[in-house]
Amino acid sequence: MSNSYNMKEFSSTAIITENVSYPSTLTINTINTKCKEDELEKAYDPFENRKLEHPNSDVRSFANLLKSSLGSGILAMPAAFKNAGTIVGIFGTIILGYICTHCVYLLVKTSQDVSKVSKVPSLGYAETVEAVFATGPRPLRRLSRASRIFIDWAMAFTILGACAVYVILLVDSVAQIINHFFPENGITKTYYCLMFLVPILLFTQIKNLKYLAPFSGFANLLLVLTFMICLYYISTDFPDIAAQPMSVDIGRLPLFIGTVIFAMEGIGVVLPVENTMAKPQHFLGCPGVLNITMSVVVMLYMLMGFLGYVKYGDEAMGSITLNLPTGDDEIPALMAKCFIVLAIFFTYTLQFYVPMEIVWRNTKEHVANKYHNLAQSVMRAVFAILTVIAAATLPRLEQVIGLEGAFFYSFLGLIAPSILDLIFSWERGLGPFKWILIKDVFLIVFGSFVLVTGVTQSIREIVRTSA
Repeated sequence: MSNSYNMKEFSSTAIITENVSYPSTLTINTINTKCKEDELEKAYDPFENRKLEHPNSDVRSFANLLKSSLGSGILAMPAAFKNAGTIVGIFGTIILGYICTHCVYLLVKTSQDVSKVSKVPSLGYAETVEAVFATGPRPLRRLSRASRIFIDWAMAFTILGACAVYVILLVDSVAQIINHFFPENGITKTYYCLMFLVPILLFTQIKNLKYLAPFSGFANLLLVLTFMICLYYISTDFPDIAAQPMSVDIGRLPLFIGTVIFAMEGIGVVLPVENTMAKPQHFLGCPGVLNITMSVVVMLYMLMGFLGYVKYGDEAMGSITLNLPTGDDEIPALMAKCFIVLAIFFTYTLQFYVPMEIVWRNTKEHVANKYHNLAQSVMRAVFAILTVIAAATLPRLEQVIGLEGAFFYSFLGLIAPSILDLIFSWERGLGPFKWILIKDVFLIVFGSFVLVTGVTQSIREIVRTSA
């Protein structure tokens, strides 16, 4: 989900997880028989064993999940629709929304079920993976720790990839503003990236989340204002709906899928939200917090994508703010461009906090205590510089979004949850006619298809643009 740039936001993950304590290394009681496992599951209720200082109500959990899913990724939806067409885009968004929601459901349900087996009140994504492997078929149990580390690093690089996307959006937005007021400035994209490098290096050295958290509310306010300004410009002189094709070349569909998944997926946020609920049993089910939130997200994403594409057609850019006019009398448009710059910059610094926590958790044991502060500072500087280098190297925003969505989010959001559900269900029953096996294999194949075709098509577009 809205994800990402789901601007989705892993920054929200950092804020939400403040009061949640995840075990760094799970202590799993190996269960030799199905009978003992059933007894353990009945005896232990993870929901009743959660000790939360400030549990969230269903309404607040809905707001947290909605805020995490409805980031500035929604501004990329018109660019997604131009790779699908109006009708294909509408139905494609609905179908992808359903698939993404179901995969989130699989992750949360598996996490809740394996918590009963491993006798742990709550689990994060990586800890869920470790617990599933540790309690799954015996040949897989030796891979439990390695699987947790792999998912940890995959999550870290996924968020860092999103940070690189943020830098590209920052550069494109500032370049538009400066080019309007100073047309003959001669500043290249590389120089714009270097301009942002200094403030990024300074802000990413902030190691305490409480100094970053206040910027979240400010960034969200700016995003809401930007969204409203974009709707104003879209609705002004709105063209005939038939002005844009209902479908386009099927070869562009992987770019559509990758962009939608990138914008919609908030796979790193759902477990922290569920783990901090006063009534976590209300997260799943019908209607349930998850289903209600994702229904709203899909509807808004579909609406923004459709209206933005009808308005701008093939000119739709990676963020709709880049399509807004830059004339001297277009004050609201210039304000929107300035708002998105500030919002994305603060989102970058918040989101950057999460992968640094993951990387440090997996590396600090190899560093002497007296060098911890120095090592963290160097680590943060290196990864911040890498995101800026990636932004300076890669060309157009919408192509990078499609690549990020296809490569990272298809794995973490589609493939991995399906694999976890399959492993957990393997010895516990695959349902009538093995429907769980059939469904999960379909989702794994679909996720793999999105990964391979999306990455291939995105790279082709990047090479074509760079040539």
